[in-house]
Amino acid sequence: MLGRIFTVGGFTLLSRLTGFARDIMLAAILGAGPVADAFFVALRLPNHFRAIFAEGAFNAAFVPAYAHVHGERGAASARLFADRIFTLLFLTQLVLLVVAWLFMPQVIAVLAPGFTDDPARGELAITLTRITFPYLLLVTLVTLYGGMLNVMHRFASAAAAPIFLNLSMMATLALAAFFPGAGHAAAWGVLIAGFLEFFLLAGDAAKSGILPRFAPLKLDEDVRAFFRALGPATLGSMGTQVALFADTIIATFLPAGALSALYYADRLNQLPIGVIGIAIGTVLLPEMSRSLTSNDQAGAMASQRRAFEFTLLFSVPFVAAFLTVPDVIMRAMFTRGAFTKADAAAAGATLAAYAIGLIPFVLIRSAVATFYARKDTATPVKAALTGVAVNVALKIALVGALAQVGLALATAAGAWINLLLVVGFAVRAGYLDLDRALMQSLAKFAGCGVALATALWCAAWFATPQLAHLGVLRDEAALVLLVATGAVVYASSILLLFGRNWLVSLVRSS
Repeated sequence: MLGRIFTVGGFTLLSRLTGFARDIMLAAILGAGPVADAFFVALRLPNHFRAIFAEGAFNAAFVPAYAHVHGERGAASARLFADRIFTLLFLTQLVLLVVAWLFMPQVIAVLAPGFTDDPARGELAITLTRITFPYLLLVTLVTLYGGMLNVMHRFASAAAAPIFLNLSMMATLALAAFFPGAGHAAAWGVLIAGFLEFFLLAGDAAKSGILPRFAPLKLDEDVRAFFRALGPATLGSMGTQVALFADTIIATFLPAGALSALYYADRLNQLPIGVIGIAIGTVLLPEMSRSLTSNDQAGAMASQRRAFEFTLLFSVPFVAAFLTVPDVIMRAMFTRGAFTKADAAAAGATLAAYAIGLIPFVLIRSAVATFYARKDTATPVKAALTGVAVNVALKIALVGALAQVGLALATAAGAWINLLLVVGFAVRAGYLDLDRALMQSLAKFAGCGVALATALWCAAWFATPQLAHLGVLRDEAALVLLVATGAVVYASSILLLFGRNWLVSLVRSS
């Protein structure tokens, strides 16, 4: 389990690092103005649909079903099941693509209504979204192939695929002079990346002998069971994405730059979510599915407990840093070219607001795995929709006074509601035991986080006057100092509160 987590997490980390390089180029070339806002709408639209229908709902319904069919009836039955799902998936995504192309002006009018007062920005958003939207079809097939490979214990190619998005966009941005504009260059980079990701995963699936093919459509019991699980999973994934849609819609009414501040803050916030939360959740779901297929309830629960501890171990430093020194991080990462210190300050405040909800963001994937592995996609929906209701209500209440920071705070509050409800449902069903050992671990992680946050705040206060003479490199030097200080303080606090034996036991048990 640990080896697979580091495989997925390692490639995801590489993806995030190349993503930061991409975002540095985007910030320097597009800045945080109207062109950037239009492009981020064009990027968010296929990404929202991907999160709903592909990585979110589809994975939750398909991976346990495919693992069950493969484990119960063998490779031939699993292949037939995958062929039928592939055929249905391809046809539905193709129809969605055609409809989106035909009605893109109406789609943008609904999802970015604030652009109606700025026709130039609205037209650019329509044009760029028509370029990026086919990415959804390609990445949906990538998700299917990745789910099948994960059940076969092959995690590397699916985890590495997003790297192509970053490399492709950097390449097209570097050649922006050959496009109508920098926004067009970035949009074409997204589409090219879709083809590169598709060929990578299709090649790995073919090499593994599981590449699905078109098959006659037949709603047999396996397919019907998949759709019974897909419906609630779609509602659950849709709940989170509705909240993000609300961010996009509301932010289009805010002054230019608000959408960009949300984007850059979310990009940093997504680093621990992707590298830690999603990586561990990706490995945990097939792990628990196999344990439960073998009727090993204790093993499934133990896997989830280890996943929680690994997630918190690696996530607490991000929470401490994003809450205490977000301005230093933003200035060091993005303040160059068209991205100003004022843009960094706005994005930093937004990042701190997102960080309040970072713990539930990274834990939710592992928390819902206990339901998905049991083919129960309905129960997490109740928690997700309740969290969304709180989220959207708070967005409306806070946006007037706090602008995009209020949107991020509302997202954090909704995430906490979602996680607490999921945990409550799991405890009530007997899937999770909040025993004394777990509660003590949570208290110790909180203590480590407080110690680290205090150290970072003091180090930043000290570094500001001491590094002022470095001029343009002072923020980068301050960030290096904070990373070094944080590493020493956090490692020391973990060893002090948990002890070396706990770390050794956690690693060996995985």
